[in-house]
Amino acid sequence: MKFICAQNELASNLSLISRAVPSRPTHPVLANVLLSADEEQQQVSLTAFDLSLGIKTSFAAKVETSGTLTLPAKLFNDIISRLPDGEVTLDDERPSTGENAAAEAGILATIISTSGRYEVRGMSAEEFPALPTISEGQTVQLPAEALMQGLHGTLFATSADETKQVLTGVHLIVHADSLEFAATDGHRLAIVETINETEDSDDESEEPDEDADELEVTVPARALRELERIVGMHEGHEPISLNFDPGQIVLELGGFRLTSRTLEGQYPAYSQLVPRSFERQVTVERRQLLSALERIGVLADRKNNIVKFSIDQEKQILSLSVEAADVGSGRESMSAQITGESLDIAFNVKYAMESLKNISATEIIIKLNSPTSPVVLSPLTGVKMTHLIMPVQMRG
Repeated sequence: MKFICAQNELASNLSLISRAVPSRPTHPVLANVLLSADEEQQQVSLTAFDLSLGIKTSFAAKVETSGTLTLPAKLFNDIISRLPDGEVTLDDERPSTGENAAAEAGILATIISTSGRYEVRGMSAEEFPALPTISEGQTVQLPAEALMQGLHGTLFATSADETKQVLTGVHLIVHADSLEFAATDGHRLAIVETINETEDSDDESEEPDEDADELEVTVPARALRELERIVGMHEGHEPISLNFDPGQIVLELGGFRLTSRTLEGQYPAYSQLVPRSFERQVTVERRQLLSALERIGVLADRKNNIVKFSIDQEKQILSLSVEAADVGSGRESMSAQITGESLDIAFNVKYAMESLKNISATEIIIKLNSPTSPVVLSPLTGVKMTHLIMPVQMRG
């Protein structure tokens, strides 16, 4: 194998796949990155796979000799990321054919840059497991912007508790003309509905196929965070191809390919948790409320993370307060549009702030019933988004 490419191109692609390299590999080759050079296509691909999450990227390069090998991912990334701008040449030397299998471990890759030369020992590509493929199953095209909106509005609400495995992912339902994302950790719930319309469907004569089977799958948050990162770095608006069969999902965009196991188990019937009507409603500027929570949250951190919201309908004021007996107290007030009777209610400040950070709107609506009933936060305009938070019971 021998190829020449730009240092920044190789470094950025190595960074993209690095999250799929396991920290504690079950087999030594999984700690490596798979490199494949194609002379005919003049492309180089990089692959990392931890047997659950796999990421493959491809980019243009000057390939003089086709070939494959694997190199230690962390060491390779550390070297390439520190090289100066300019061309990087990667060449490998192998034992002649006919030598015993043990000699395969003697693969030596030479990395040449404008500043120096490095040699790194690698392993045969034959030991590297192949990424899963889906030959039969459902395939849909997802608009990149709608996908990003859905992930931004839900990923934060997934659970980190591996014992609640199905809650560690985002539940995605693909309808003929819409996408629905949902995530919950048992204390809060986030739902986002976006339009399912790719650029390829601009022809007005093409009506959505209402009879098409809807796709429903729960994807690990870890895989979706990597997809969000990849899409965010990708220039252009081409749709993401989603291929799905029970147990596995493959997402492709340009030269990127991400594979992940899906999460098994029945996802909670989350729509039943959202109240049908509300007795009170508060409209407030999102950034102003978030800034106030960040300030007063300094005190809340010292006492159970609880902040009290006081809604004064007569004065049209929303107040936030914290009473930390051993430290002190804090209070913030702001104007708001309030309908319904006045009310005092308390929240976990972390949950409230994370919702506000993940709603892309200038103003938000807070819908409430009682101090112990679920509360819903939504943007005043834009994407249809529902963030449900359970209040905290106030003592006294």
